[in-house]
Amino acid sequence: MSDKQANMLFADKIISFYKRLTIKEKLPGEIEILNPYKNDEAMHTCNLFYKKYYNDSKFRRLIIGINPGRFGAGITGIPFTDPIELSNSCGIINNFEKKSELSSKFIYLLINNMGGPEHFYKHYYIGAVSPLGFVKNNKNFNYYDDKILERSLKPFIVNTLIQQVALGLKTDKCFCLGQGKNYEYFKRLNDELKIFKEIKPLPHPRWIMQYRRKNLNEYIEEISDMLSK
Repeated sequence: MSDKQANMLFADKIISFYKRLTIKEKLPGEIEILNPYKNDEAMHTCNLFYKKYYNDSKFRRLIIGINPGRFGAGITGIPFTDPIELSNSCGIINNFEKKSELSSKFIYLLINNMGGPEHFYKHYYIGAVSPLGFVKNNKNFNYYDDKILERSLKPFIVNTLIQQVALGLKTDKCFCLGQGKNYEYFKRLNDELKIFKEIKPLPHPRWIMQYRRKNLNEYIEEISDMLSK
């Protein structure tokens, strides 16, 4: 990172990071890249969001997801934030089609339980193992769903992880959304790179909303507790 970049505010560094995102590797089969940052509306939204919540030089802890999905970050460019939550919870009016994403709904229930977006985003940055998403046959596709894809993406994943840490992230501890394949991959990667001293796995929001919804409030309290300690 240059001296100029080091002196930039967190918001400016994030926006610059997203503008430069690209995957040069050839992807297998019919897998397509989901890159909302090529869309002017998404970049405008990102500018509003990050200038609102990250316009400082504070260090934050990382919460890392899998990769953007079609109805959340794949539209808005903001991890786990669909157009509805962007408007209702963050107060950022947008022209996106108002589709709801289960993971986004959970994340904002959690955020509001922890004091609301303004308080939450002062302490946490939500990123992704792969900051760009994937689709196959018009359905969401995860970076680990195809071993050839996973292997080919490793240089991109390593480079963007290092860049995300350089935004201003604490490295004593981070939180991984997903206690299965995402955690296993991210832990192996961190064992190799030795960036974070500790990784705490959290249940993935979509899994909770699909399979444990009757225990929703318990999960919100449990995860709030883990993040607050």
